[in-house]
Parts: sequence; C-alpha cells; structure tokens
Amino acid sequence: MVKQRAVVLASGGMDSCVTIAMARKEYEPALLHLSYGQRTEGRELRAFGDIADFFGIQKRLVVSMEHLAVIGGSSLTDRSIPVTRADLRTLDIPTSYVPFRNANMLAVAVSWAEVLQAHAIYVGAVEEDSSGYPDCRKSFYDAFTLVIREGTRPGSGIVIHTPLIAMSKSEIVRAGVTLGAPLHLSWSCYAREDIACGECDSCALRLRGFQRAGLPDPIPYAVRPDYSH
Repeated sequence: MVKQRAVVLASGGMDSCVTIAMARKEYEPALLHLSYGQRTEGRELRAFGDIADFFGIQKRLVVSMEHLAVIGGSSLTDRSIPVTRADLRTLDIPTSYVPFRNANMLAVAVSWAEVLQAHAIYVGAVEEDSSGYPDCRKSFYDAFTLVIREGTRPGSGIVIHTPLIAMSKSEIVRAGVTLGAPLHLSWSCYAREDIACGECDSCALRLRGFQRAGLPDPIPYAVRPDYSH
C-alpha cells in the first residue's frame, strides 16, 4: 500500500529528527528546511542533509526566509544581540525568540503541501518550550489549523501534527532511541557551529533531556553543565 505524503519541517535539530522518525510510520515524508539567516544556518543545513540521507528521504526542499534576518529582533538573526545563557526557571521570552517565525514556516509548508497534495504537516514543536516561545504552544497550532482550513483549496484536508507537543525532552530522547532516530546527526546549539556551546537555551533543554533520560548526548559540547535538577 502506497503511503500518503506528509510535509515534515526539519530544522536538523533533535526534535525534528524524532518527528521525522514518527512521521515515517504513517506517511511518506517530504522534508522542508527553512534558512532564515540564523547564526548556525550552515551547521543546521548540514544536519538536515545528514538526517535525510540516513532515512533515505529524497524529497527535500530548502527555502530561504532571509526576511526574518532583515526584520531582526532576535539573537539568532542579529549578531549585535548576544545569545543569553540558559535559565530554565525563567518564564521570560529569551532573546533567541524569532518573532512569529513558526507562522512564517508553516505558511511555506502549507503551500508545498498543497502542491504535493499532502494531507499532513508534521512539526516538532514542544510545549515545554512554550514558556519562552509563544509559537510553540498547542493553542497556536490549533489556531493555525483553522487558518489552513480557511485559506486552502476546498477539500485539501491538510492537518498539522505535533506528536511531541506534550512530551518532555527526556521522553523525546527515549522515543528517538526507541525509533532508531539518528540523534548523533542532529544539531541544536543556537550559538556555535563547530562544537555545541552547552549554555544556550537550546543546548540546556537538550542536555537536560538526555540527563533526565539517563543517556549520554552523542554530540560534542564545549561544556556540559548539569541541568537535571
């Protein structure tokens, strides 16, 4: 039986890596990577390609969204704004938040899904991140599903799937290991491309996930603080 197509947003990070592994169980993935002038753009693109090669996925699209870098307002796209050290206890929005980025990404994904006649879009969003990023909340994706229904061809039937949305990072790590996802090929650091810094928000969340799962993170770090408590 031929599987239906699904567009999977693939940053090259751990969450999207696990999401691809989940999507493959039900759909034939088409991988979408968005470059928006982020600090680690080159390293993320490399991770995207490595993960796609690992899974043997040929249908890939890389789209530039340089307008987000021109707009600025984030330490990921504006090098005059420092990437702050992680504070996993704060509820403040971190400097790494790219204003309304995920809506921009979803818009591209929906356009491609319509062309491919795909009925699903997979996003590796995690509610655990939502204290900092408003566009990582389940309510955001529920609302965007209504936008898709109103703004696409009648009968397109495109639905957003966020299989990780209610999971903790440690649960995501364990799921990735169980599914055989190549976590060693993924890249999460916001600050560096040579070796993960271990201190930005993304590194801290990832390291905490591995530490709480009782498993070693297979990528190299400049420092590995204990975030498990």
